[in-house]
Amino acid sequence: MGKRFDLLVFDWDGTLHDSIGAIIFAMRAACRDLGLPEPADAQARQVIGLGLADALRHAAPTLDPRRYPEMADCYRRHYLAGDGELCLFDGVMPLLRDLCTRGFTLAVATGKSRRGLDRALAASGAERFFAASRCADECFSKPHPQMLYELMEAFDVPPERTLMIGDTTHDLHMAANASVESLAVSYGAHSSAQLREIRSLTQVSSVAELSDWLLANA
Repeated sequence: MGKRFDLLVFDWDGTLHDSIGAIIFAMRAACRDLGLPEPADAQARQVIGLGLADALRHAAPTLDPRRYPEMADCYRRHYLAGDGELCLFDGVMPLLRDLCTRGFTLAVATGKSRRGLDRALAASGAERFFAASRCADECFSKPHPQMLYELMEAFDVPPERTLMIGDTTHDLHMAANASVESLAVSYGAHSSAQLREIRSLTQVSSVAELSDWLLANA
């Protein structure tokens, strides 16, 4: 039976990379540095997946916009302090290897900056599996469909042959806005209940389930 999709586009944080805890810690620490109320866990999780500027605006709505760059610098400092300890979820590397072996084109669409994604790809050893990537500082932030539009154009793959895989409603909305099917993973930033509110082909709760579904259905 032939493949249903040619291009598989993955979110990074919370989908492939076990970094949600570090992102929440850095967001809260940046708020403390600036004397702002720390966002609750649910509030912090909700903005993960957006570009950094958009995420910090929602996490600290009372902050003077002129201080957004200062807060972004604080966030980066705290995140990078623990960056070296972060890793891919167990099972991600074998999954990426299997998908490449089966002839899928793999890409990343992320709210990270280009510098941040390149650093994470190199540190994880996963960069060799991805043919391309798009980041929030070079495209409109999710849920705008620009990242998917550019990736599909780069490989001449139509929407019906493209699948977006992510852990947030921002990922699923981006897929819908690009007329692309999506697959939700509930082990990342957004809850299973939140993800169920948006149509996707399926929802999985572990990398093992993600692997099983992709290898059987994609």
